[in-house]
Parts: sequence; C-alpha cells; structure tokens
Amino acid sequence: MIDNAAVQQLVEILKEKGLKIASVESLTGGMVSDLITSIPGASDVFECGICSYSNRIKNQLIGVSQKTLDRYTEYSEQTAREMAEGIKRIAGADIGISTTGIAGPGGGSEDKPVGLVYIGICTTECTAYKFDFSENGKNDRNRIRELAAIKAIDLAKEAATFLTV
Repeated sequence: MIDNAAVQQLVEILKEKGLKIASVESLTGGMVSDLITSIPGASDVFECGICSYSNRIKNQLIGVSQKTLDRYTEYSEQTAREMAEGIKRIAGADIGISTTGIAGPGGGSEDKPVGLVYIGICTTECTAYKFDFSENGKNDRNRIRELAAIKAIDLAKEAATFLTV
C-alpha cells in the first residue's frame, strides 16, 4: 500500500528547499510521476515525467548510451544511473529519478529474474540501487511496480533531505 504521507513529505521538503525534481520511468510506467503530482502544490517542484519504456527512447530522448544498453541491458544499474542523469539534465531539475527492471510475469532470466529493480537518483552525483521485489516467487506484476514506485519516492525524499542548493 502506498503511503501518501511519504509523498507529501517529499513535496514539502522540495518546496522548503526550493528544489525541483523530474522522473523517467520504465518499469513503473508513470507511477512515480502520478504519486508526486497527486499532491496539491506539486507543480511548484515537479518539472516533468517521462515514460521511456523502449530502449530507443531511453537512448535517443533520455541519452542512455547505446553501449550501455548493449553491454548491460535496460535492466541494469548503469542504465538506471544514465536515465536519472539524463532526466535531470533534460528537465534542468535538482533531482533526477529513474526506475527500470522486470515486473513480469515473464521476461526474467536466471541472472535477471522477475522482481529485479534498479532505481537511479541523480543530484550532484548519480547513483543507482538494486532491489529484489520478487516476494518469494509470487511475482505479482502490479505489486512489483508499486514497491518500486514507493522505494523511488523514499530515495528521492532521502536525496532531497540531504541536498543543499
């Protein structure tokens, strides 16, 4: 279940600090953007959200290197980091956030199973975090996407808390 209080806190922190945020989502398909924009006053802090489901869009619009996509795939720390960096640059935001991974029920492999999620955060530095939201093999697509969106909000809130302009 999504905690709107956490999203409200994120928007309040961004407002208090005069920060802007932007998101680029693959796995979550706009859920992060939806969560942020569901909060009154989000227009003061939310620059844009892009759903970049295809690799072509990740590469041509967001700026993820084709070499990164070829070598590491779209389901990787490297891609999540480049996505977050790209959206931060495109939007001119203080924080860029990205989501990518495998929600299933198909599409997973032994080395990249269903439930594998990467979330990128870019402020003054860009990084990405790896998560396993498979929940004991249940692999509920919507639940994986929801957990990823919740975690992305939490990471953005943490980044905003420690970011100074």
